[in-house]
Amino acid sequence: MESTKCLIIGSGPAGYTAAIYASRAALAPILLEGLQPGGQLTTTTVIENFPGYPQGVDANQLMADMRAQAVALGADVRPGFVSAVDLSKRPFAVTVDGEETIMAETLIIATGATAKYLGLPSEEKFRGFGVSACATCDGFFYRGKDVAVVGGGDTACEEATYLANLCRKVYMIVRRNVLRASKAMQERVARTENIEILWECQTREVLGDASGVTGVRLVRKSGEVFEKPIDGFFLAIGHQPQSELFKPWVATDEQGYILTEGKSSRTSVEGVFAAGDVQDPHYRQAVAAAGSGCRAALDAERFLLQ
Repeated sequence: MESTKCLIIGSGPAGYTAAIYASRAALAPILLEGLQPGGQLTTTTVIENFPGYPQGVDANQLMADMRAQAVALGADVRPGFVSAVDLSKRPFAVTVDGEETIMAETLIIATGATAKYLGLPSEEKFRGFGVSACATCDGFFYRGKDVAVVGGGDTACEEATYLANLCRKVYMIVRRNVLRASKAMQERVARTENIEILWECQTREVLGDASGVTGVRLVRKSGEVFEKPIDGFFLAIGHQPQSELFKPWVATDEQGYILTEGKSSRTSVEGVFAAGDVQDPHYRQAVAAAGSGCRAALDAERFLLQ
């Protein structure tokens, strides 16, 4: 049975940054990459809003560089899927791939969150080529073009108004005949001239060719099927934090996001810390996740010193 001072679960910007800082603190961390090394950031293409890259950076290259930096500083970065945890006492028991058990003095949970998609084959086909779940990440690529946003809540309204500052036209595809968003967000959408709401509509198919998305086929509640030419298709129907495994042990909110104390990364279990999108329902940005990974490693170091 293996033991470590610091075990990090997850390999996105939060996990890799936590590994960098934990390594520099001489904690000799082990990082388990999970099923998607690099996290959900690897599902996008070029990132233009990560500091230090004036020409933008390929998302997969950014994650590869973070990983390499963690390894160079001494982190033990491994493939492995966590299948079970016991956080009832320290050291914490973490089962990897249903076989090996690692005992950890501190645990950093950086398992991220995944965007909810409609489940259409065409949506999957054009993911990263016109289909996106992050307007802040990818909206810049659609400057002066027409796009669509799926959803009727606060997130959808926020994404639509953000895109409206960049795009020529923004269609909101709303399944109901009302918005679920707050009154303030509804009013903001209503005041934005280049946003058009397509009420009582659902997406039947995302249309495209070798260059990417070219349109969307919709169906109204009445049964009418019609198409809209667009260049970008944005999902804004929520995210699912990857916290299911930890819910029996750490406190979460109603959506499953792990709750942390104040501005720290401390969870409801002493010695367990959370970083990145698994505890952040608001920002969901690589740079924010990296910052929280830094905090988690510093919190773990201070906990061990105490």
